[in-house]
Amino acid sequence: MDDDDIRDMFEPEGVVSIRRMFGGKGVYVDGVIVAVEVDDRLLLKADALTAPQFAAAGSVQWTYTGKSGGVARMPYWTLPDEALDDDDRRTHWARIAIAAGRRAKRG
Repeated sequence: MDDDDIRDMFEPEGVVSIRRMFGGKGVYVDGVIVAVEVDDRLLLKADALTAPQFAAAGSVQWTYTGKSGGVARMPYWTLPDEALDDDDRRTHWARIAIAAGRRAKRG
């Protein structure tokens, strides 16, 4: 997604900023990280409450293999296919990611 598409997805919920990180981008709403873009894939923030929703929607969790060979599971999931061409579904998932980000910040 380009930066304008990302802003359109999250902006109704607050002030969006996009910063370079991890060789990709970090997406923030009101200063809270809610998504990352890595390898041209938008990955939305999830937590223990919302990860099952992402899994049920067919999303894939971001993982990588560390230097020691272990797999690290990151709290970010792909945007569900159902939301790729549907603005209302994209907004729904954006709100879920924002809520998870805000809970993590409070935590």
